[in-house]
Amino acid sequence: MTDTTSPSDLLRNSAIRTLTLEQQAIGALIEHLDGDFEHACELILGCSGRVVVTGMGKSGHIGGKIAATLASTGSPAFFVHPGEASHGDLGMITPGDVVLALSHSGETAEVTALLPLLKRLGTPLISMTGRPHSTLGRHADAHLFAGVEREACPLDLAPTSSTTAALALGDALAVALLEARGFTEEDFALSHPGGSLGKRLLLRVSDLMHHGSRLPRVASGSPLRDALLEITRQGLGFTCVVDPGDYLVGVYTDGDLRRTLDHHADLSQLTVDDVMTAPGKRISPDTLAAEAVRIMEDNRITALAVVDPDGHPVGALHMHDLLASGVI
Repeated sequence: MTDTTSPSDLLRNSAIRTLTLEQQAIGALIEHLDGDFEHACELILGCSGRVVVTGMGKSGHIGGKIAATLASTGSPAFFVHPGEASHGDLGMITPGDVVLALSHSGETAEVTALLPLLKRLGTPLISMTGRPHSTLGRHADAHLFAGVEREACPLDLAPTSSTTAALALGDALAVALLEARGFTEEDFALSHPGGSLGKRLLLRVSDLMHHGSRLPRVASGSPLRDALLEITRQGLGFTCVVDPGDYLVGVYTDGDLRRTLDHHADLSQLTVDDVMTAPGKRISPDTLAAEAVRIMEDNRITALAVVDPDGHPVGALHMHDLLASGVI
């Protein structure tokens, strides 16, 4: 019988088989979570130094990612190449640190060569292997099992399922530590100030608002013409309307102008009070910029008046400012 499977089907079937095997490998880790996982967390939480992650080859690549994840979620960590460690970089490891060593076999020579010095320093060792009774597994203070039944590679040779399992287990460790430390979004943002997440979580309205001479405002009772001139002059699509005490009593926007044109044939006799939106949407300068985005989206507006606790306008925020800053 002729095989009618197309080349594209073969490729898709290969991908499905790989993903299924790796999914199964991750799921199988759950039944191996035991007291050693809790002890590993306790060692890191009680650590006065940093988590030093090490591993050779593909395990080293996974170890680098685990170190980066730990460092960005509240557990200071860095990666040390085991080969370099044996040639001077061991000086980076102190008794106050905790070492997390990855080796699928648990017998990687470059990694096991570090054991004597770690024992001499008294530095706690957490191992992550696929063989609990290996050299690395037996000499660790806590062993994290990351074994797999088979690799996703059809030859059962290339590290595939095993590296995926180790990566997932590293994530589980980082998240458990994150929750134990009470790590918050603000904490995360502080270690990611250049990223879009950091900008969303750290920037406040006061960092982005227009103020001083760039704050559009007209006095209550002003002719509508004055409000239109102020909107045009400042280019923010709206103006604040203030009473004699400099309290915000309303706003007049581009949208209000369209409604004014729909309902009034003669604009010359109108004051801004006749057609403004009162009291108008407003926001505090201390509010997170991300919250300003939500308010604008919920109310389908593109600008907000920024007021102090007494209700005096101190700034103006436009959607373009949020876009330019990377908050959106």
